[in-house]
Amino acid sequence: MAVDHYEVLGVARDASSDEIRKAYRRLARELHPDVNKDEGAEDRFKQVTHAYEVLSDAQSRQRYDRGGDEQGGFGPFGDIFETFFGGGGQTRGPRSRTERGQDALLRVEVDLTEVIFGTTTTLEIDTAVVCDSCQGSCCAPGTQPRTCDICQGSGQVQRTVRSLLGNMVTQSPCGSCRGFGSVIDQPCPSCAGQGRVRSSQSLEVEIPAGIETGQRIHMAGAGEVGHGGGPAGDLYLEIQVRAHETFERHGDDLVATIDVDLVDAILGAEATIDALDGPVDITIRPGVQSEDVLTIKGRGVTKLRGAGRGDLKLPVHVVTPSKLGGKEIDLVKKLREIRKPHPPTLKANQSGTFQRLRERFFGA
Repeated sequence: MAVDHYEVLGVARDASSDEIRKAYRRLARELHPDVNKDEGAEDRFKQVTHAYEVLSDAQSRQRYDRGGDEQGGFGPFGDIFETFFGGGGQTRGPRSRTERGQDALLRVEVDLTEVIFGTTTTLEIDTAVVCDSCQGSCCAPGTQPRTCDICQGSGQVQRTVRSLLGNMVTQSPCGSCRGFGSVIDQPCPSCAGQGRVRSSQSLEVEIPAGIETGQRIHMAGAGEVGHGGGPAGDLYLEIQVRAHETFERHGDDLVATIDVDLVDAILGAEATIDALDGPVDITIRPGVQSEDVLTIKGRGVTKLRGAGRGDLKLPVHVVTPSKLGGKEIDLVKKLREIRKPHPPTLKANQSGTFQRLRERFFGA
């Protein structure tokens, strides 16, 4: 037969929330298993508590009044009582002394010349390594942990807490062994029972060609060793490429302005310049203008994730001589007479030469 929750609590069907709460408290104190040892008292206590759970919630009470929850079964609430009154919960094992080490981040500066083809460098880093004396056991040499006599090696202790709903059994880490299940009476003096020590280590690192400022190199297992000699974390190297006094990098291209004498700009010339990776032969065509760009294919930076190299781009700056000798002035005057150049004319205002070059070749 269906159980009438109102009848179980001894209240009218139109009872207020306050009346239901008072009725439950009175019956709970009377029927609590710690107080009432009569046969059937515990079952009645469960029934009273379930009735209160249904009627104390407005939505649950409305469903019940419309005909829902008429069986009076305990449902999932009964599972909670099983835990409270002797049912089994999950038992956690002892905590491990071995933990994974932390990851580390290290900033590494490299020269632009080293980025063209990549390089190998040796870094000195301060990190945590396994203690040589105890080999990560945390114990003094010749000793070992003993089983905790409080939790008997489980790492957990149980406590019974009295509540309105009955005796609740809780689990918490053992305070004597801090949840490890064992106690180290004689910690290793070299590492103070940590299983690891700080040490300066040399680390050989391969810097890949084409890497840029802000990019990181991931070195798995090269970070700090964990507590108890646990596995090492990872090391991340964040790259910072030093600025060069002559060349700038734009993607995989190298850029540097080249000064060309006025005579060479008029007549053209052959020249050799020193690029970052050695001498480069260039040809200056006759009539070259400022803002023209000489491009030397394949003499830029090696591509990080691809084949080949970028280009070397040389924006031209035609240099007008400011001091001329008498003969030079006479020759220039003759040239003007022959050429009869157009008079200076105005043009729309423009930004600086290098800025125009940047916008032209590399975007605004």
